[in-house]
Amino acid sequence: MSARQTTASAQQDHALVISDLDVGYGRTQVLRGVSLTVPAAGMVALLGPNGAGKTTLLRAVSGFLPPTAGSIQVLGRDVEKLPPYKRFGLGVCHVPEGRGVFKSLTVKENLLMQVGPKRLDEAIEQAGAVFPVLPSRLEQRAGSMSGGQQQMLAMVAAYVRDPRLILVDEASLGLAPIVVNEIFEFLARLAATGTALLVVDQFATRVLDLVSSAYVLRQGEIVFAGSAEQLAGEDLLSTYMGSASSTQPPPVDLPDNERTS
Repeated sequence: MSARQTTASAQQDHALVISDLDVGYGRTQVLRGVSLTVPAAGMVALLGPNGAGKTTLLRAVSGFLPPTAGSIQVLGRDVEKLPPYKRFGLGVCHVPEGRGVFKSLTVKENLLMQVGPKRLDEAIEQAGAVFPVLPSRLEQRAGSMSGGQQQMLAMVAAYVRDPRLILVDEASLGLAPIVVNEIFEFLARLAATGTALLVVDQFATRVLDLVSSAYVLRQGEIVFAGSAEQLAGEDLLSTYMGSASSTQPPPVDLPDNERTS
């Protein structure tokens, strides 16, 4: 097999290949020479302290930030110059930090926005199969639900589109432990069905139980790339992540209209 054929074969085995990526905001460079891969089926963790550049990397992959150098390949196709909607058409779905739902719309309307009227009943059935609370909230405005229920809806909104690659940014942030369990179980189920996931989360020890490989970003550069088992050693995690490596602060899981801050 030629070198070119070998490269093409390797690309087909990966949902995402990032090579030597530089990204910034104006004159401020955030990412420098970042390279990582996500297999075509499975889950990879992207960890790091606050401000390391994790969200910036996800935004670059989904097309909301243009790179200044390097390449991004999705399912073997170069996408650096493609707008977000075309990457979405390739099967890229981004679940952003902060409950990626239309808060002024009902749960049903949020699902309708994703699949259209012909597949709405199917989407509602899919939602209920993974998060049983959602079908009972179909007529409720999404922004009036608890943070955990909004996060469930955001996950389902990605799921019903049948994506090939899901980018998940801080899915567990601020959620009650029982909801975190449901969210992570759902992510594990997605990976088991053949969906590729790149997961950013501060709850590092929990995420590492779900993935086979992990990367750590620090000050815009990859400082660790290897197996989850290797990174899960407490000394190594503390070296890269500090106090964020083990636990989360006590969560507050309230509807938006009941929050005081």
